[in-house]
Amino acid sequence: MTTIRQDDFVASVADAFQFISYYHPADYVRALAQAYEREASPAAKDAMAQILINSRMSAEGHRPMCQDTGIAIAFVRVGMDVRWDAKLSLQQMVDEGVRRAYTDRDNPLRASVLADPDGTRTNTKDNTPAVVHVELVPGDEVEVIVAAKGGGSENKSKFACLLPSDSIVDWVLSVVPTMGADWCPPGILSLGVGGTPEKAMLLAKWGMMDPIDMQQLLARGPSSHAEELRIELYEKVNALGIGAQGLGGLTTVLDVKVADWPTHAASKPVALLPNCAATRHAHFVLDGSGPARLAPPSLDDWPKLALDFGASRRVDLDTLTRADIAAWKAGDRLLLSGRLLTGRDAAHKRLTEMLARGETLPVDFRDRFIYYVGPVDAVRDEAVGPAGPTTSSRMDRFTETMLAQTGLIGMVGKSERGPAAVEAIRRHGAVYCIAVGGAAYLVSKAIKRSKVLAFGDLGMEAIYEFEVQDMPVIVAVDAQGASVHRSGPAEWRARIGRIPVAVA
Repeated sequence: MTTIRQDDFVASVADAFQFISYYHPADYVRALAQAYEREASPAAKDAMAQILINSRMSAEGHRPMCQDTGIAIAFVRVGMDVRWDAKLSLQQMVDEGVRRAYTDRDNPLRASVLADPDGTRTNTKDNTPAVVHVELVPGDEVEVIVAAKGGGSENKSKFACLLPSDSIVDWVLSVVPTMGADWCPPGILSLGVGGTPEKAMLLAKWGMMDPIDMQQLLARGPSSHAEELRIELYEKVNALGIGAQGLGGLTTVLDVKVADWPTHAASKPVALLPNCAATRHAHFVLDGSGPARLAPPSLDDWPKLALDFGASRRVDLDTLTRADIAAWKAGDRLLLSGRLLTGRDAAHKRLTEMLARGETLPVDFRDRFIYYVGPVDAVRDEAVGPAGPTTSSRMDRFTETMLAQTGLIGMVGKSERGPAAVEAIRRHGAVYCIAVGGAAYLVSKAIKRSKVLAFGDLGMEAIYEFEVQDMPVIVAVDAQGASVHRSGPAEWRARIGRIPVAVA
């Protein structure tokens, strides 16, 4: 009988969450590098290059690859012959490991978990509690998979109770275009089919931890219905032309996973979960000999790429006017320098409530740009920790008010805007730009100074002022209302030309 010590388990969980914050799985790096070599869309290729360069920088610097260091998830398979030398429950041991990982002094991770989710939404400060799934299995070892899932990809999870005769392929192709780029493609789609609704979701979550092996599957051919479904969906989803960051291109998914379970004769529950460009998970086994040791990947796994901003226009944010931005076109590449405000969901909610009450705002937004970001805390000589963009569509409900009442002229975030926000941008002659989701550490290197201007109690959701130098962005919606997230996928879907699916 194996004895697993509490300290060994907690230390292993803490080390694993630190590990996955800055190391991509090697199979993801290889798959993305292969997709980069195949990519024909210049915009998508540039986005992939930034993600790969960011990934290597994070591996070298031991800092998070994405500012959204995720909600902590642990799958724990406990051998039935295991004995525990522990005073804490399994949930408590996982939580203690998460707490240590997320409050590490050398590499603090962003605390994103909020208690009382439909009430006060109070940050727990250490990213606990984790979501823990436990299974008892034969044997005398404890197998653990830890994962950190960001909100952008988790929010795009889909579920349906299909009829037994319904086509899973048709359903997937109907919902993927509605997901847009909020989940930061290129990534992985994982399907759980059968069982009950909660079982299907769990199957899909498990499946996304499997190795990326689509190219090997394509080379050898399918040997089961599930593998046939994987290939069909891989080809047809990529034929949608959504591409990296939703800019249009050949690769939207690097792999598709399918796991199934017997289900009721009247049912066909199907779950679809995306895993984003910040694919983060690690596997380890405890056998009673001490804490787990995770082997770092070799830097040789990363391609040697360099940033190319030769086609980018340099922009001084401190002298920018509405007349200047009127000349920009959707798809233009820019390098921003100067003072850049920040703010996301909680700050926008407060600002619009203050405007509704006729109160003076604590920040002057006239002729300014705002960056939708919740950065990681800085360490050592950093001005700010990893600071990639958050999902911009969450700010859509505030866009008209902000543009109409504050003098704001520009926004920077991630992925597409909804129709109402695009119309507000057009009507007010504003502009919306995107930074690459999944390149948070790279983006942070363009931020030279940072200070909190307002709402400091909101932590990472406070309003900061960044001083940036050559921060790379793309004009996603110009002052005339043209959007790259409509034109890019439409162009590349037409080029690929395999299936007639309308762009959402």
